[in-house]
Amino acid sequence: MSEQKQRVYDALNKLGIKYEVVEHEPVHTMEDMDRLGLPEKGTLCKNLFLRDAKGKRHFLITCDENAKVDLKSLGRQLGAGNLSFASEERLEKYLGLKQGSVSPFGLMNDTDHAVEFFIDKRKSNDCFCLKNLSKCKSLGIHPLENTATVFLSFKDLDKFLWNLDVDVMKIRL
Repeated sequence: MSEQKQRVYDALNKLGIKYEVVEHEPVHTMEDMDRLGLPEKGTLCKNLFLRDAKGKRHFLITCDENAKVDLKSLGRQLGAGNLSFASEERLEKYLGLKQGSVSPFGLMNDTDHAVEFFIDKRKSNDCFCLKNLSKCKSLGIHPLENTATVFLSFKDLDKFLWNLDVDVMKIRL
């Protein structure tokens, strides 16, 4: 097992958080994840690492795997102007992650709290196929690598992030 994944598991264990791990082949897209047949374990999450046009603000957005994210609208909502995907270099610098492994667990590497974290709070009746992640029984996210998926409750993810002193801000995408 890699040192990165073990750090996540150790942190979860230390906090007494219940979770389930599914090891799998490396995945790089949500389509790759869908081919694994994991949805019966819980709601798979899509994670976007974004930056503003000046590169001064960075955002990690977690949403339902099927959510369509309008970057222009999101930028206005966040008061950040135009948003774009952050480079691999920024992903490594701020979250210590590689492309394809973006995850809220990466915030454990953001010791300067430079990244703003948002999670989708869509009302369950906004769309029959999209979920309010804070109401889901189990969320599936990568443990810093795209070779496994950790399933845990939103409450436990919030506890993990609270322990890191990360503000979990809810937003309707």
